[in-house]
Amino acid sequence: MKKIEAIIRSEKLEELREALDKRGYIGMTVTEVKGRGKQKGVMLEWRVGEYRVEFLPKIKLEMVVEEKQLNEVVGVIEEVCSTGKIGDGKIFISNIEEVIRLRTRERGITAL
Repeated sequence: MKKIEAIIRSEKLEELREALDKRGYIGMTVTEVKGRGKQKGVMLEWRVGEYRVEFLPKIKLEMVVEEKQLNEVVGVIEEVCSTGKIGDGKIFISNIEEVIRLRTRERGITAL
């Protein structure tokens, strides 16, 4: 099993959810986060002058999928969330050793 953590633009969440739903990928956890990358925040102008916003609002989407589903799910995230501009986000992939569904105590793939 693989865990996908995708940091994406907030405005892409609903479109991504719909695209994943259409392919049968329903389970996900979404968290509002703030972060910064190579752009190091942004400079904004206001009445009193310029100021820097160091951490920009993003969405962190987490999913655990079977290894054979990994490429399809990552492909959907790339397709929907890539604008080609700085700040699109990142995808992190890691191994999951075990999953346990608390309600039924199922383990492994059946617990997903």
